[in-house]
Amino acid sequence: MRSLSIAGTGMLAQQTNVDVISNNIANMNTTGFKRQRAQFQDLLYQQVSRPGAASGGPEARVPSGIQIGAGVRTGGVYRISEQGALVQTDNRFDLAIQGLGYFQVQTPNGEVAYTRDGTFQLSDQGELVTSQGLPVEPGITIPQEAVDVVVSRTGEVQVKIAGEIEMQTVGQIELATFINEAGLEAQGDNLFLATGASGEPNVAPPGEPGFGSVAQGFVEASNVNPVAEITALITAQRAYEMNSRVVKTADEMLGTTSQLR
Repeated sequence: MRSLSIAGTGMLAQQTNVDVISNNIANMNTTGFKRQRAQFQDLLYQQVSRPGAASGGPEARVPSGIQIGAGVRTGGVYRISEQGALVQTDNRFDLAIQGLGYFQVQTPNGEVAYTRDGTFQLSDQGELVTSQGLPVEPGITIPQEAVDVVVSRTGEVQVKIAGEIEMQTVGQIELATFINEAGLEAQGDNLFLATGASGEPNVAPPGEPGFGSVAQGFVEASNVNPVAEITALITAQRAYEMNSRVVKTADEMLGTTSQLR
């Protein structure tokens, strides 16, 4: 019976759906996290009677035919790049992006990774780094004698040196945007890598057309909506239960058939 395998594909698809939802809920408090959604596609169809085929006469055609589907599969899991709320921390090295763009960081193997997590700190050399110690790209070094650090909305980093009147510019934050953010490859640790699907990064200072601005003393919260995720979880659970009921019904029908004399 086709219904056994069809319902089996439905149960597997809903398992993936629950996995995605659980990952969203687990990362409710992850800085800069973007929620994901599973997308499903129907499988190939068996053509019992093809639409438009000849039917008993030169002009007679089958209007709709008979096409029996084979079930469902996970077509993809896409990321929703909706702006998260800005949470004030009053930490002068915390930065949040309001709008489009990603911070750039240098990975140990020399690649440039991208992140929305602006929880930055200083290394022992005064470099601006992530919580994993990865330096921000382009590199920004804060002098040891600096008594204050100011980051403008356009990403200009200035410091106040003790005994001097004028602020000194020590670096410029740059953001990267992508034509297809959903095509970025997640690496964990709030980092992403560019892929052929995401396209090449477009780099510019914050505030330029098509780029967001930077807010100092803030971080971007996750864009996960707990109520929406719980609702989606209940829907996935009900869909799984209905597919399992189909399996049970098909099993009972096969049992009835095997008892015929």
